[in-house]
Amino acid sequence: MAPPVLVVGAGPVGMAAALALRARGLPVTVLEADRKGRERPGSRALFVHRETLQLLDGMRPGLAAEITAYGRTWHTKRTLYRGREVYARTFPPPEDGPGAGFSAARTPFTSLRQVDTERFLLAACDSAGVRFEWDARVGDVRVSANTVEVTTEDGRSWTASHVVAADGARSAVRRALDIPMEGTRSSGFHVVVDVADIPGSELPLERVFHYEHPRTDGRSVMRVPFTGGFQLDLQCRDDDDPEEYGTDEAVRGWLPGVVGDGYADRVLWVSTYHFLRKVAGAFTDPGRRVLLVGEAAHLFPPFGARGMNSGIADAAAAAAAVAANSPAAVEEFAVARREAALFNSAAAGTALAHLRPERRIVRAKQRVAATLSSVLPWCGAWLEHAPYGPRHGSAASAGRKY
Repeated sequence: MAPPVLVVGAGPVGMAAALALRARGLPVTVLEADRKGRERPGSRALFVHRETLQLLDGMRPGLAAEITAYGRTWHTKRTLYRGREVYARTFPPPEDGPGAGFSAARTPFTSLRQVDTERFLLAACDSAGVRFEWDARVGDVRVSANTVEVTTEDGRSWTASHVVAADGARSAVRRALDIPMEGTRSSGFHVVVDVADIPGSELPLERVFHYEHPRTDGRSVMRVPFTGGFQLDLQCRDDDDPEEYGTDEAVRGWLPGVVGDGYADRVLWVSTYHFLRKVAGAFTDPGRRVLLVGEAAHLFPPFGARGMNSGIADAAAAAAAVAANSPAAVEEFAVARREAALFNSAAAGTALAHLRPERRIVRAKQRVAATLSSVLPWCGAWLEHAPYGPRHGSAASAGRKY
């Protein structure tokens, strides 16, 4: 019997890789460092984009429809500058209405908490025959001519034809192979808050980005709906104290000024994050037996929802390369997906320079664009689109938007 393919990490990217491998008829075992049934707080990745839904549907037919039926798709996006609206656009909903399931023609994305996305993926993996090994924290990885041996910290060992490493930013697999992460960490931080809806008094189903919100002392903030609530992302300044903005108590202080009263006791999760723009120096080992995907391979600021979506594109490409069972296919995967990662990193950097400008001229341009937006609509459109960075470029050569 052929050795299984090992996937390290049971996050959304790891489970997507397992599904993609099973769709190609390969036996798969997933090693996860945490215990079974672990609680995964917070939304983290919210958006599952059309391209990602198409990939998931190819891995497990019907999965995209399940996720879409549960998630929310908003059709209005709105941008404000210092309390004044500078851009708004509403797209018509699909003719067959909400809850009709997934189709590429009518579903640009869906929005749900990552814990829910993982719940759907785990159920799909179970039904697809994916085997899970929980409490399996990787300690060592040894590559030979035809196999890879993975040993956990508690001494258990597995032998595989290939390993797909989806074990996150602190990837034990990447460290064991001595593959460096290359890039930068920016100053400043964001506060991310998940808030539950008030039943019967839900906020409008729209994404709102607010430059220099007057009720947060000029800090920018974004609100994004998801099923059952919404996420707020507060952009803090370089010299802000996380204790003043990023604790549960602090959030309850500034939250009413952004969304109104009644939400202080509806907070589900609070976290802070720093901007990391890093890409692995290589996406595979010299023997072409280990493939890095997701945050094991790249770390981006969240602009444009590039993290999980690009990771699932990595997972699909990795599964195709493993199924081809040739070093050339793995090398092609590594080159193409690293090129996509470098594009995404550069695009996130462009967005970061707009959101946290180091040059006064950038802030001046934003101020002028906001002033002129009522007579020159393209100025408002520029303010709307700039925080997400470019969407098209080198990633297209890897066959995907991300």
